Amino acid sequence: MRVVWIFLLHIILLGYIHANSLLGYALQFQNETDKLSLLAIKDAITVDPHGIFSSWNNSLHHCQWKGISCSTRHPGRVTILNLSSQDLAGFLSPHIGNLSFLRSVFIQNNSFHGEIPQQIGNLFRLHILYLNNNSFQGEIPKNLTNCKDLREIKLIANNLTGKLPVELRSLQNLAVLDLSLNNFPGKISPAIGNFSSLTFLGLLEARLEGIIPEEIGKLTRLQTLLIGGNNLTGTIPSSFFNLSSLTHVSLAFNNLEGSLPGDIGVRFPNIKGLVIGGNRFTGAIPISLSNASQLEVISFPLNRFTGPVPEELGSLANLSWIGLNDNMLGTRTGDDLSFISYLTNCSKLQKLFLGRNLLKGPLPNSIANLSSQIRFLSIGKNQIYGNLPSEIGNLVNLNSLDLQDNMLHGSIPPTIGNLQHLFQLYFHGNKFTGQIPSTLGNLTFLYDLTFGENNLLGNIPPSLGNCRNLLNLYLALNKLDGHIPVSMFGLSSILFIDLSFNSFTGSLPPDVGNLKQLESLDVSQNKLSGSIPSTLGSCLSLMSLRMNGNSFQGTIPQTLSALRGLNELDISSNNLSGMLPEDLGGLPFLQILNISFNDLEGEVPETGIFKNSSAISLVGNKKLCGGIPELKFPACTFLHPNQRRISRALKVIVPSIVVPICSAVLLGLLILRYRKNNSVVNPSSASVENTLIRISYQELFQATAGFSEAKLIGSGSHGTVYKGVLHKTRSFIAVKVFDFHCRGASKSFTSECKALRNVRHRNLIKILSVCSTVDYQGNDFRAIIYEFMPGGSLESWLHPQKDVNKEDICRRLNLEQRLNIAIDIASALEYLHCHCQPSIVHCDLKPSNVLLDNDMVAHVGDFLAQVLSRTSINLNDDKSSSAIIKGSIGYVAPEYGIGNGANVQGDVYSFGILLLEMFTAKRPTDNKFQAGLNLHNFTRKALPNRVMDIVDQKLISDEETTGGKIQEFMVSVLKIGISCSVETPGDRMKIRDAVRELQRIKEAYGSLWNRTLLPYK
Repeated sequence: MRVVWIFLLHIILLGYIHANSLLGYALQFQNETDKLSLLAIKDAITVDPHGIFSSWNNSLHHCQWKGISCSTRHPGRVTILNLSSQDLAGFLSPHIGNLSFLRSVFIQNNSFHGEIPQQIGNLFRLHILYLNNNSFQGEIPKNLTNCKDLREIKLIANNLTGKLPVELRSLQNLAVLDLSLNNFPGKISPAIGNFSSLTFLGLLEARLEGIIPEEIGKLTRLQTLLIGGNNLTGTIPSSFFNLSSLTHVSLAFNNLEGSLPGDIGVRFPNIKGLVIGGNRFTGAIPISLSNASQLEVISFPLNRFTGPVPEELGSLANLSWIGLNDNMLGTRTGDDLSFISYLTNCSKLQKLFLGRNLLKGPLPNSIANLSSQIRFLSIGKNQIYGNLPSEIGNLVNLNSLDLQDNMLHGSIPPTIGNLQHLFQLYFHGNKFTGQIPSTLGNLTFLYDLTFGENNLLGNIPPSLGNCRNLLNLYLALNKLDGHIPVSMFGLSSILFIDLSFNSFTGSLPPDVGNLKQLESLDVSQNKLSGSIPSTLGSCLSLMSLRMNGNSFQGTIPQTLSALRGLNELDISSNNLSGMLPEDLGGLPFLQILNISFNDLEGEVPETGIFKNSSAISLVGNKKLCGGIPELKFPACTFLHPNQRRISRALKVIVPSIVVPICSAVLLGLLILRYRKNNSVVNPSSASVENTLIRISYQELFQATAGFSEAKLIGSGSHGTVYKGVLHKTRSFIAVKVFDFHCRGASKSFTSECKALRNVRHRNLIKILSVCSTVDYQGNDFRAIIYEFMPGGSLESWLHPQKDVNKEDICRRLNLEQRLNIAIDIASALEYLHCHCQPSIVHCDLKPSNVLLDNDMVAHVGDFLAQVLSRTSINLNDDKSSSAIIKGSIGYVAPEYGIGNGANVQGDVYSFGILLLEMFTAKRPTDNKFQAGLNLHNFTRKALPNRVMDIVDQKLISDEETTGGKIQEFMVSVLKIGISCSVETPGDRMKIRDAVRELQRIKEAYGSLWNRTLLPYK
């Protein structure tokens, strides 16, 4: 019997060992499946800047790899894939569908592209799917409905299209669905009411239209609803107000109308944020909002609300933001600001926007008792009167104080100097009296100061020169007197100065020439005397100069003719004498010229603006003569100096006839040669050659004053660029003269002519003509004549030169301008790459080759162009092109360094580097970029959390303009630059995708201009 038991035990033991071996084999196979799937995911990712995949190797079990978590119950099975915020680029491998135990996928804040793989539908255990802030395209996979246990889906900020996936309503456990910042044109389907388990629904800026369906009232568990930034119309359905669980609502920037129910605060007892600005809502602000005790944000701007601001809002202890600006609030009773005394109970209040309403009444002293945390206080453009209490200095954390266009009186308290965090101070359009307090000099962060249209007396305090960040100074229409302090002209960053309609005396100091960035100077209607400083000619950014109604004397400085961007010049009603400078007629953008009521003499020119009688005023100068007949001046009886030049003109009569003929013949031969070599042309630009104006060497010589250094505006590897004025048309031109002592100059001239002869785009420099001839010494001469760009180069804006005092000239491009310029550049490249047949590669994209016109529109120029062969357009490089590196150090694509020829991806690389430079103000050749660190890696490592440490500090003042979202905008823009400048050409973002992404960012920026859309995303 004992032997039998031993035998049976032996059989059982063998069976157990065999079963375990089979189980171990099965587990090993399952482990291998997950491991191989992870390696496939790794292989599909081409950019790994932080080295997250360095641990994904055979030396570690895959459950120990970075970003991987495995099940404790099922050893070796992956349950969490977390690759978020690693700046990865590539596509998401379909092998993710083999990780059948996955519960959570976190790959947000990267640069994944392509479609979301359908195989994700195989993950039937999946709970969480976060793919937001990538570049996924196509439609949302419908087979996500197979993932029956899905609870959270976030696909924010991708390029997803199609219709809203109503099929997902079958997911009974789905609580969070955020599809914001994608493209789902169409209506919100009534089927939305079947998403019965939702607590969070995000559809911000998804291009939706139509009405909000009544069925939305079925989402009884909903806590957050974000559908702002669309084109929704109609009224809010009554069922919506039954959603008592709501805590955050954004309906902002739609076209909704109607009024809010009086009991909204009762219906929404848990509400914390109610954002409905930018619609057409009417009626009163419901008093019942005070019942919603958890309210933190009330944002109702840009609507049509009427009636009083409820005093009951003061009972909301958690309130931090009240945005009621741009409505029609007010009662006309004369006591509309009594509610402010109640708001002093709101100890967390940070932002109070009440501007542009109909509020009437005295300013209560209690305004100084508002929360010490308040940063924005705006009650301008109402009907408020009374004194500004000295206790206003208690609000020491204020960034912006706006009291403009009211009826406030009394003096400005010196305690205003306590507000040392102020950026903006708007007091204009009131009845303030007394002197400007010298304590303003304490406000060193101030960039907007407007005290105009008051009754202020005395001097401008010299301490104002301490406000080194000041951009805008408006003191017009007061009773100020004394000398203008010299310290004011040390504000090198200032853009606008208006001191008009005061009683300033003395002279305008020559130090005014230090204001290199000054765009508008108005000192009209004062008592200034002395001569007009010739140093004004150094203020090259000036567009408006008004000095009329003073006692200036002497002659008009010739240096004013250097102000090529000038639109308006008014020096009327002074004591000026002497001749009219003829060069004023050469100012290309001058639209208004008023020199009336002076003591000028001599002949009136007949050039430029002097030919337009409706644009000039010269009356009251009795000694003037000549000019166009419409001016009705007497004829001049003396010999004009031009007549004395006739004999000298005869000496060049032969060259003036022969050279243009030779030039025209050579130009024709050049065109024929290009036609022969290029049978495929752009049909939209047929016969472009016939539109080129003919310009001779002599005309160019005269236009550039003999190619003098004074006219030199730039130089490059193949020649120099001069600014000139064509004497016939008085139009400004830029002349690129090729230096044939430089290797490759002749080929560069030919390439640029060949590339540009048929292209026409608003963001490309317009070519006016070419000149191919010999100079006066018989040497070969080649030049391309372009339209002149008065705004200068992007280089000069990003990296201004230093002045004699070694202070940076603070030329400032704001966020919107930089976005516009980036879109312009990308659009030019898209045109060259995608719409020219054959494609054209620029080959030398950099800031100095991007020029700005008077409207700050960017124009790309200075090509080292390569026209791709038709068979090489879609290849990595053009084998027919030269293997010589094309481009400039720092911007040239890395593949050019190993002999690859010109290719469109090379331009994309240069654009990516340029984009990073535009928003960081760091050159790619900066000395800090050594030992493997470059601008690409430098930027990539800072994203997303340290982005504000690396962006151009001149953009920080845009923080509030973007509603505090500037970091999000910077991350989005810089991610495009990084995607364009990756090392491998095939992984770079397509230029047309870059255009689309930048336009999308610009649209998002535009929707936030009034700082009222909350960052709930």
